[in-house]
Amino acid sequence: MKETFIIAEAGVNHNGDIKLAKRLVDIAVRSRANAVKFQTFITENVISTFATKADYQVKMTGGDESQFEMVKKLELSFEHFRELKEYCDENGIKFLSTPFDKESADFLIDELQLDTIKIPSGEITNAPLIYHIAQKQPNIILSTGMATLGEIELALGIIAFGFLNKSEEPSLNAFSESFISEEGQKVLREKVKLLHCTTEYPAPVEEVNLLAIQTMHNTFGLETGYSDHTEGIAITIAAVAMGASIIEKHITYDKYAEGPDHKASLSPEELTLLVDGIRQVELAKGTGVKIPSKSELKNIQIARKSIVASRDIEEGELLTIHNIAIKRPGTGLPPLDYWKVLGESSKRKFKKDEGIILK
Repeated sequence: MKETFIIAEAGVNHNGDIKLAKRLVDIAVRSRANAVKFQTFITENVISTFATKADYQVKMTGGDESQFEMVKKLELSFEHFRELKEYCDENGIKFLSTPFDKESADFLIDELQLDTIKIPSGEITNAPLIYHIAQKQPNIILSTGMATLGEIELALGIIAFGFLNKSEEPSLNAFSESFISEEGQKVLREKVKLLHCTTEYPAPVEEVNLLAIQTMHNTFGLETGYSDHTEGIAITIAAVAMGASIIEKHITYDKYAEGPDHKASLSPEELTLLVDGIRQVELAKGTGVKIPSKSELKNIQIARKSIVASRDIEEGELLTIHNIAIKRPGTGLPPLDYWKVLGESSKRKFKKDEGIILK
């Protein structure tokens, strides 16, 4: 069975400090996650000075500064990301990062040569950025928080259009035609994976809607995972049991550190427990074929029952409901033969609890 791909989402929990960023890489490595992911952006290209903070950001960082001011402090330079990519390579973990603007996407794909790009939930309607990324032909993980199926389909149409390098101008009609075309569907299956997500930090458990993982998979025929913002690890593990093939979870070095995302992130210890739990769930899911397992075979005769004498029985005595019973072990006539045995003459003497033999 294919192993669940686990992404430890460092995000901006480095607080703009390259040393803390490397510490998050170390945490991901120790947990045996498959990848560690950051966020690459130029604040001036992404956030207006008029943008306000989300409620959870105000709660975690206060309301005195704007969203621009908050995010600018969390920005790492391209040179820092070169250093982080090298650090991940040296430590044997896949480096991923989410670009929030075209210049960052160009840097990650063209300079760092990343083969996979994560498009975050907030950019699912950013058609120019999605198209720009798709034209560069990376593998794409598309997160779908806050989105409807229609918005996901449109984003996939933009991606298909970009992958196919059509000569026509981008348009809603061109996106739709690319999505429904045979070649468009083929390239989406080959290059794109989806993530279900609830975009709130932390996400309320009652709003997670894990069944949407299967809905998205059935609707689009694409491998579908789950980007989890709930507290703890229970919901994440449940998502794997329900079919999520990719898991993304925020991590931190300290859940009480200053910054917008630390509270909804996993501690190093929790991340290790999550990875271990997911690997156990993978083993437990099995093949889906309902047959006795290897370990069960030795218990069949012990746990099942046979037809036995409920009291001493003389030779030639009729076998009735008054002198036979169903008891362990299951080494003799099976209980299904109960009605076949009734009315038969005993072929010999049987002691109480001895298994009945008809021949």
